[in-house]
Amino acid sequence: MARASFRPAPSPARKSFMAPFLVALALVALLPLSGCNSDAKPAPAARPVLVIHPGGGAEAALTAYAGEIRAREESPLSFRVGGKLVRREVDVGAHVKKGDLLAVLDAGDLAAQARAAQAQLTAAEAELARARADQSRFAKLASDQLVSRSTLDAQNAAATAAQGQANAARANLDVARNQTAYTQLRAPHDGVIASRAAEAGQVVAAGQTVFTLSADGGREVAIALPESRIRDFSVGQQVAVELWSAPGQQLTGTIREIAPAADPQARTYATRVSLSGDAAKAVDLGQSARVYVQDGGTRAALTVPLSAIQRANGNGAAVWVVDPATHKLRLTPVKLGAFGESVAPVLSGVRGNAWIVAAGGHLLREGQLVAPVDRENRPIALNATKPAALTAR
Repeated sequence: MARASFRPAPSPARKSFMAPFLVALALVALLPLSGCNSDAKPAPAARPVLVIHPGGGAEAALTAYAGEIRAREESPLSFRVGGKLVRREVDVGAHVKKGDLLAVLDAGDLAAQARAAQAQLTAAEAELARARADQSRFAKLASDQLVSRSTLDAQNAAATAAQGQANAARANLDVARNQTAYTQLRAPHDGVIASRAAEAGQVVAAGQTVFTLSADGGREVAIALPESRIRDFSVGQQVAVELWSAPGQQLTGTIREIAPAADPQARTYATRVSLSGDAAKAVDLGQSARVYVQDGGTRAALTVPLSAIQRANGNGAAVWVVDPATHKLRLTPVKLGAFGESVAPVLSGVRGNAWIVAAGGHLLREGQLVAPVDRENRPIALNATKPAALTAR
């Protein structure tokens, strides 16, 4: 006979306590089901991408070369004789006039030589006077047939020789006086002392540079052009000059001369850019400057980094372009020139004010929403485009 189990019936109080708990438990169990049945999907997040403008164009067509303001005429000044420098009359930066005394050598020895030459001239002139007197007497005797004709010829020859000795002595005296005058170094023209290479008490040789004089007048910029691009430049070509001390203010210049041979060590060609008129008056000697030269040909083409180039649907190249209005990507085919080390010239396909993705293009897709940033991971306002004058088709 089976034993019947007995469970006491729940009390009314317990029933009232359990009812709310069971209702809450049922609602919690239904929440995941209700979420699974919902049709709402979260919006995809915009992918950060590094964007840039194409390089080059009108901006890259200008190449800058560092230079220095120099005088068109620079004269190394030296003594024509050697000696001890006893006095220096000017210093670097002094403005001198033509004929001004710059430096003086010890003239003691040369003055003595001048005095000796003077004495030799005096003796020669005395001998000439005696020879001429004898010549006059012998001529009178010969007319009276008291001396032979050969004796008269000998006396005439002696007078001629005495005249030659006197002339030589006079020339030696002139040379000695000139040598004495050469102990004074004078300015050959108006200008500024650009450098000094000797001091008082120093013994200098004839022809050794003592000062460098920059003549007043034309001013030029001395630059060096690279050997690899020397064919791109020519005499008479117009350039722009900008002083380091006055950024943004450009002066007009012209390439005046290009050295016919490159420097054997630097492999660059020394070049002079002339400044004239008001431009020459606005510069000072020794100032640093930049010379901007306009390139030609494909050098003015737009350029993009090699990392931005993608394969188009066909066999051509393309770049990702960000639409400024929607921030969505568009794969744009482009025509490229010869690849460089890090960039490639864009001959057609994009304008200079386009925003292109610089890297990571293989992870992107057509129409994808992106968040443009710069190289410092800062958001970019895509409406900040280049001026139209700097764009290229």
